[in-house]
Amino acid sequence: MKKRFNGVGAVVCALSMCVAMQAVAAEAASQATSQATSEGGIHAGDVLVRLRAISILPQVGTNNTLSALNVDVNNATVPELDFTYMIRDNIGVELILGTSRHQLTSNLGGLGGVNVLPPTLLLQYHFNHQSTVRPYVGAGLNYTLFYNNGLNAGGQPISISNHSFGPALQAGVDVQVAKNLFINADVKKIWMRTDASLGGTSLGTLHIDPLVVGIGVGMKF
Repeated sequence: MKKRFNGVGAVVCALSMCVAMQAVAAEAASQATSQATSEGGIHAGDVLVRLRAISILPQVGTNNTLSALNVDVNNATVPELDFTYMIRDNIGVELILGTSRHQLTSNLGGLGGVNVLPPTLLLQYHFNHQSTVRPYVGAGLNYTLFYNNGLNAGGQPISISNHSFGPALQAGVDVQVAKNLFINADVKKIWMRTDASLGGTSLGTLHIDPLVVGIGVGMKF
């Protein structure tokens, strides 16, 4: 009988050791998975900061006198800074900051320039969030402030509305090159417009609606 109890004890001991070893193995696997996850991809709570060089390509539309004058808006190349907060592994909110100055031309010659500040807020969906190549798409709202207005025609100042709201669309890709460093390519379509007048007389509406193409670098925090 004593031997039987010793045998049962040995079995219980072996089972206990097996369970303990499985628990240790599971914990080690969990830590390894956690470490691998922390070394790549993006996850909820991450903050992404990108610095891009962007080319702003206005897709101009006009009406009334502005159309008759064949008013156009020149391109511009400027830096752009953006911040993305990942509220889910695949979903982020991005704020885009940048400003540019654009010259206007017409059949009468140069009309001067105006500065444009278009902060844009976008809700993004990121594909392959754990991979090194992560495409994304976004949609949101743009607010545009027109300032430092230097527009004039024949020596008379051209007045414009200072504010504009419009939708914005985005597509891009992040390519991770180090644990917290990635390169980025990005394309946005932003809708913005302003109403112009000369001496109190309306000249029409100028739709700028630029295509914004950018490339840059980013860091994950």
